[in-house]
Amino acid sequence: QVQLVESGGGLVQAGKSLRLSCTASGSIFSIVAMGWYRQARGNLRELVADITSGGTTNYADSVKGRFTISRDNAKNTVYLQMNSLKPEDTAVYYCNAAGVLTPQRVGAHDYWGQGTQVTVSS
Repeated sequence: QVQLVESGGGLVQAGKSLRLSCTASGSIFSIVAMGWYRQARGNLRELVADITSGGTTNYADSVKGRFTISRDNAKNTVYLQMNSLKPEDTAVYYCNAAGVLTPQRVGAHDYWGQGTQVTVSS
């Protein structure tokens, strides 16, 4: 069974930085892409950034230039460095692993972490 464990959330002041980490554990052959989504209260879940196994990245316009996603394929770990945080970045951040191949299931599947709260005060 694949599990995603996130860490690094918390409460910070506007303009400060946080780094989120997420590790996928279990018997995993490969992961196509790993990424971060967020859901603010009353809003739909939205993509923040994702990265493929080859290193191709994709960012939401609202975080370009402030957030950086990176990945350690050997550790099945993805990071999100968040700089110049704004109050509107406040949300629960969810880790996603897409296109995961494992010995236990036929085909590729997606998995989600439990979420970590990021709160940015003004």
